[in-house]
Amino acid sequence: MPSPREFVFGSWRAVSVLGVTQILSWGTLFYPPVLTVPLIAADHGWSRSFAMAGFSVGLFVGGLCSRYTGGAIDRFGGHLVMPVGSLLGAVGLAGLAWAPGAPSYFAAWIAIGAAMAASLYDPAFATLGRIFGSAARAPITTLTLAGGFASTVSWPATQILLDAVGWRGAYLVYAALLAGVAAPLHAFALPRHHADSAARESTASARAAKPFVPSYGFAFVLVAAGFASYAFVPSALSAQLLAIFHRFGLAPATVVAIGMLFGPAQVLARVCELSFARRLHPLWIARFSVGLLVAAFVLLAAFRFSAVLAAIFAVLYGMANGLLTIARGTVPLALFGAAGYGRLMGRIGGPFLVVQSVAPVVLTYVADRASDAVGLALVAAFAVVAFFCFVLIRKPA
Repeated sequence: MPSPREFVFGSWRAVSVLGVTQILSWGTLFYPPVLTVPLIAADHGWSRSFAMAGFSVGLFVGGLCSRYTGGAIDRFGGHLVMPVGSLLGAVGLAGLAWAPGAPSYFAAWIAIGAAMAASLYDPAFATLGRIFGSAARAPITTLTLAGGFASTVSWPATQILLDAVGWRGAYLVYAALLAGVAAPLHAFALPRHHADSAARESTASARAAKPFVPSYGFAFVLVAAGFASYAFVPSALSAQLLAIFHRFGLAPATVVAIGMLFGPAQVLARVCELSFARRLHPLWIARFSVGLLVAAFVLLAAFRFSAVLAAIFAVLYGMANGLLTIARGTVPLALFGAAGYGRLMGRIGGPFLVVQSVAPVVLTYVADRASDAVGLALVAAFAVVAFFCFVLIRKPA
C-alpha cells in the first residue's frame, strides 16, 4: 500500500477523492428511491410501480450513455467529465423535488440517469484506469471499500431527512451536496495526468511479455454478457429479497436484521481480496464470487427455510457482490489492457445498467404471476449464466 502522503499529494489522491464522491453519488442518486418512492407516489396520487418506473427509466438512460461517458473520460479525464455528472445529478434531484406532474418527473429521472453514467463506479474505475494505467487494480479495490459504505450511510441519512424535511427537502439537500461538494472535488481535487511515462514503459514491456486479449469478439461478448447477467441479481434482489423473506414467514425485525448483514459482508470480502488475493488473476475472483452466489441459491433451495438459512444467504450474497464489484473494474483491465479503458468500461457498463433497469420489474411480475420461489429460481438462473460466461473466458497465452 502507498504511504499516507500519496493519498493526499500523490496519484492515490484520486482514491481519496473518489472514495468521498462515490459515497455521495451512490447515497444520493441510487439508494434513496427505496425510501422515497412510496412517499412520492402518495403525494402525486400514483401507484408505487409507476413512481418506481422513473428510477428504471433513469437506469436505462444511464446504460445508453455509459459508453460515451467512458470514451469522454479517456479523452478528457475524469476531472472534466465527473463534475458534469455531479451537476447534472443535482439538477435532476432538484427537478424531482419541483416536478408538478409525470412528464417533468420522468424528465428529472432521465437527467439523473445520465448523471449516474458519469458518477458511479464505471466512470470512477475509468478515471483510475486513466491515472494508474495497468496498475489500477489496487486503487480500484481500495475505492470499492469506501463505496461499500454508501448504503450504510445513505439509508439512515435519508430516513432522518425524510422525518425532518420530507422527501422534497431531502432531495434538495442531496442536490446541494452534489453541486457543492462532489462537483468541486471532482473538478479541482482529482489528479489530471495519465499514467506516468515510467508506468507506460512498464505497460509496454508487460504487453510484450504478456499479450492481452483483443477488446472485441467472443471474449468481449462473454465478459459483457457475464456482468450483464449478474446485474440482474443485485438489482432484482435489492428491490424484493427482504419482502420475499417476510412472505416466507420471518418477522419484520428479523428481516431488517438479516438485511443489515449485506453491507458488512460486502466490505469484508473486499478486505480479504485486498489482503490475500492480490496475486490471483481477476478472472478467478469473478468465478469464485459468482460460484459463491450460485452456492447460496443451492442452499436456499436444498434446506428448509429458516432465519439462519436466510442469514447465511445474505452473507454469501453480500460477499459475492462485494467481490464482483471489484471484478467489474479489474477483469477488463487484466484481459484487455489499459488502452482505451474508459470506453471499454462504458461498453461493458451499458448492458449492465440496462439489465439492472428491468430486473426489479421482471422479478415483481414473475413473483406476482407465479410465486416467490419461481422468482428466486429466475434470479438464480441469471447467476448460473454469469458463472458459465466467466468460466468460458480464457486468459491470453
